[in-house]
Amino acid sequence: MAEANNDSPAPSVQKGFLGWVERTGNKLPDPVFIFFYLILLLMVISVVCKWLGVSALHPSQVDAAGASTSIASKSLLSAENIQKLWVEMPKTFTHFHPLGYVLVVMLGAGVAERSGLFASGIRQAVKGAPLFLLTPVVALVSMLSNHAADAGYVVMIPLAAILFASVGRHPLAGIAAAFAGVSGGFSANIFPGQLDALLFGITEASVEGAGLTTDWTMNIAGNWYFIAALMVIYLPVIWYVTDKIIEPRLGKWVPDESHAHEYGDEDKPLTDGERKGLRWAGLAILAVCAFWAVMTFAPGTPLLADEGAPAGQPWYVTATPFFKSLVAGFMVLFLAAGWAYGKAAGTINDHRDLVNMMAEAMKDMGYYLVLAFAAAHFVAMFNWSNLGIISAIHGAGAIENSGMPLPIVIGLIVIFAAILNLFVGSASAKWALLAPVLVPMLMLLGLSPEAATAAYRVGDGATNIITPLMVYFPLILVFARRWQKDFGLGSLTAMMIPYSIWMLITGVILIMIWIALGIPLGTGAFPDFNLQGVTG
Repeated sequence: MAEANNDSPAPSVQKGFLGWVERTGNKLPDPVFIFFYLILLLMVISVVCKWLGVSALHPSQVDAAGASTSIASKSLLSAENIQKLWVEMPKTFTHFHPLGYVLVVMLGAGVAERSGLFASGIRQAVKGAPLFLLTPVVALVSMLSNHAADAGYVVMIPLAAILFASVGRHPLAGIAAAFAGVSGGFSANIFPGQLDALLFGITEASVEGAGLTTDWTMNIAGNWYFIAALMVIYLPVIWYVTDKIIEPRLGKWVPDESHAHEYGDEDKPLTDGERKGLRWAGLAILAVCAFWAVMTFAPGTPLLADEGAPAGQPWYVTATPFFKSLVAGFMVLFLAAGWAYGKAAGTINDHRDLVNMMAEAMKDMGYYLVLAFAAAHFVAMFNWSNLGIISAIHGAGAIENSGMPLPIVIGLIVIFAAILNLFVGSASAKWALLAPVLVPMLMLLGLSPEAATAAYRVGDGATNIITPLMVYFPLILVFARRWQKDFGLGSLTAMMIPYSIWMLITGVILIMIWIALGIPLGTGAFPDFNLQGVTG
């Protein structure tokens, strides 16, 4: 789910299972301190494992005789690791892969958001929708708005309620459809964005820590095809659940006089300046895409290897520089579009406004920086102890011995991530906890890091919309109470459960079929990996 500050008003206390989830989750400390406590626990476990002589045979490292090298667990309280902790602390933090990727993308996305480009684009996309297509258009734009960070929640959800009310439909149905798209479909989109940079940065750190291969490189487009397919699958799901399940239960919308005066600024038509800004932003996007295409495909350009792929290697090996450039490419794309929009719409007067918007975007990342510091040290220390790769080897061996098909394994991982999401909201925090074991374990079973990341994303999104610990839950309640004063946390959760169930079912089925058929997950990214499972 979205990375956001956790200073949200606490939801009201509920009974039953959801009440237990709420109470249990609220007792958990902040994710930063969760990592701190896990580091302390990891230290204790590493000492015990070292004393017990826990080890495994590394599948891709051999000695002079050709036998697999034994990997022994290491104590984090050894002189070597204590020295590494204190001496390399700045390096551990600044070399944490997601940190640079996310900050670079956000420099551009911050300008696009603060200039008003995202908000105007969202409003323009949904206002002219034909009446019978209102639900799927709201769902589609909501999923696409995930690239707009908070704008998807702050603009799209209240706007959807107004659009539904304006045509005589229940505004709560509009809120439900938009919330399902923005939050439930958090990983579904037509092209990669900041979430891809965030998650694949953690995946890259896990691959490097395992030491299983030197050939795999981080590719922000590694899940591109899959998340686009996820969007195609989720669109009819949200459409069906909204029109056939949720809205009939809500009943006919009968507005009172007060609602006639409650249609806020979200429903105002775009100004001439805003429409001009959207045109300029579109031209800027085309210009950036054309520029990147020239740098990639023109003779002698830097983003494609002119000599072609080495013998026996697939064609996409030559495009490795292009894949690695996409993080910078999205930053330039958002920056150019936001600047062009702002100049035309009057929200950016000079370069100082542009710099201030970039600085404000970095201020918003303050909490993430603190979280990244804790996560970086947890991941690094997990790797220093060798417990990540040892757990992965033994786990892969257990799964292989069980005879469980890989698509079933992937499905179970999705469900596990969905359950964990009920208690730990941050997408990066959960993946930083899971990736050091899951990524190398699936690599040993023959599945790529991209497949592991895709499986996690399905589970992470499906239960966003039913956990009261999701940081935007109170905000959605505020939007709903604008239209129904007695609407509570239980009402919101009950309304969203059908979406969560259907999105989880369809997401699990999709990725199981995807893995079984070996369909590429993204450009140059396949489910299969060269390493085969071994018993530790």
